[in-house]
Amino acid sequence: MPPLPPSTRPPYKGTRRKLVLAFDVGTTYSGISYRFLLAVIINPRVEGLIPWLVSWTGRVPEVKGVTRFPAHEQTSGTSKIPTLIYYNGDGEVCAVGAEATVEDPALLATIRSLNNLNGALGVRFKPHLRSKTAPGRLINEYIPPLPPNKSIIEAFADFLLYLLQCASKYIQDTHPNGPRLWSSVEDSIDFVLSHPNGWEGMEQNQIRKAAVLAGLIPDSPSGHARIRFVTEGEASLHFAVQQGILVEAMEGGNAVVVVDAGGGTIDVSSYTSRQGHLTRLLLLNAGHFYGSLFVSIHARVYLQHFLADSPYLDDIEHIVECFDDTTKMRFKSDTNQQYIKFGSTRDNDATYNIRFGQLKLDGADVAGFFQPSVLCIVNAVLEQRRLSRARVQSVLMVGGFSSNDWLLQSVQYELGKYGLHVFRPADHINKAVSDGAVSFYFDNVVRVRVSKVTFGTLSSVEYNRKDPDQSRARSIFLDHSGDKRLPDQFNIVLRKNTQISEATEFRQRFDRVYSNRSDLRSVSTVIWCYRGTTNNPVWKSDDPGHYSELCTITADLSHM
Repeated sequence: MPPLPPSTRPPYKGTRRKLVLAFDVGTTYSGISYRFLLAVIINPRVEGLIPWLVSWTGRVPEVKGVTRFPAHEQTSGTSKIPTLIYYNGDGEVCAVGAEATVEDPALLATIRSLNNLNGALGVRFKPHLRSKTAPGRLINEYIPPLPPNKSIIEAFADFLLYLLQCASKYIQDTHPNGPRLWSSVEDSIDFVLSHPNGWEGMEQNQIRKAAVLAGLIPDSPSGHARIRFVTEGEASLHFAVQQGILVEAMEGGNAVVVVDAGGGTIDVSSYTSRQGHLTRLLLLNAGHFYGSLFVSIHARVYLQHFLADSPYLDDIEHIVECFDDTTKMRFKSDTNQQYIKFGSTRDNDATYNIRFGQLKLDGADVAGFFQPSVLCIVNAVLEQRRLSRARVQSVLMVGGFSSNDWLLQSVQYELGKYGLHVFRPADHINKAVSDGAVSFYFDNVVRVRVSKVTFGTLSSVEYNRKDPDQSRARSIFLDHSGDKRLPDQFNIVLRKNTQISEATEFRQRFDRVYSNRSDLRSVSTVIWCYRGTTNNPVWKSDDPGHYSELCTITADLSHM
């Protein structure tokens, strides 16, 4: 049987308050969820006089979300803000989130002037931090660059600090005795940061540096330990488990495919239940760059060509923004004409299908903007099903992009041909990642995972003059003992598609020779990943493009 929703989570029995904050920094929108663990130590001599205090002890923690943000105060229940930052020419933050979307003509004119003069405007920063294995042509071509004096780590730090400030104000304004509650936990907050499935150690390290720069945590081992990372796909799974919507889908040991369709990436993962715990089966082609942002990019490419000789070409930025805010969100039929309202009744040009400030598009053309994303999801799900050891019958759609009815209907139609049932949660679909990230911190229902690449180290081996393959002989070197050796042999520690539990260890023994005893005081080893198709890779030089560094492990041996 699959795990039940964590309504049976044991009550908190700690003796101090604790706050867990989850930040979902998306490509287009971001959200915050949190959970307080409240503990009250009751003096036995007065317990009988104030029995209501007993209700604070033994409470099951509840996930809450920040639903009020600056410039969104008038919108009740808003759970997300745009992932936007406006900088001035000196690299200082001018506006963030909803404040960066104000419809003030004077402010917009100033911002555009800054952008045209010196490129000091930073808008969409998250796509600039992506896996080295991810395609980047569309991103590089259509996503504005960061300001010249801003790094991606600094941009993330600015936004993380803003999210922390929003969480602080919301908690202090909405909780009883809020300021005192916040001050009791603000120096020891645990953070859960979600990220695309394709991100690995390199990207996590950059986000950790951004958290330090923003002042979320101190730059120390204990500070670093206050940050946990979770993939957006796994966070979405925890959300689904928390809502109790996977029980039927996973009956009889069936697997479910979770599709997290966001603004930048579409992450696809498979899970099944074994002995009451969830197992992550496969993670293939993680972090597909076909999120909702790319629907807008395809629309921009089409409109730039269509309006190439039109006086409205200079308004392309504004037209695409209007497409994002209305046409894209409301699109439901490829047989009906679609309209982008971008101007006033005085804007008319029959040559370019513009009448009364509205640009008319064929529904089939708009459907074409979505088609790459639809095909990406369909192909990824079918590949997951093909390689899954468990039967796949259900596909769960979460993430902001999944709220688009045309995307859902198209995926349902295509995957329905293969007998797959595609569904999405009825409520809080935009909060799936941030709420699920908090649940991951406490429950961590996924106990077994499958390695998606082969891990190992590079070492040298003794040169064998009788080896018939002498192509590597030119790489021979002498070690400290004077022996001839060949470099860069790949030694596998953990193979791809190996099931891994949290307590499993994979060990290999290696020897290292030093010329000086003092060199042994600190020893470092690089862990490498192999992403190619060879089942038993041996030499890095045979397939150099598919090897990448994962991390460096350093051991302090000075006390030995």
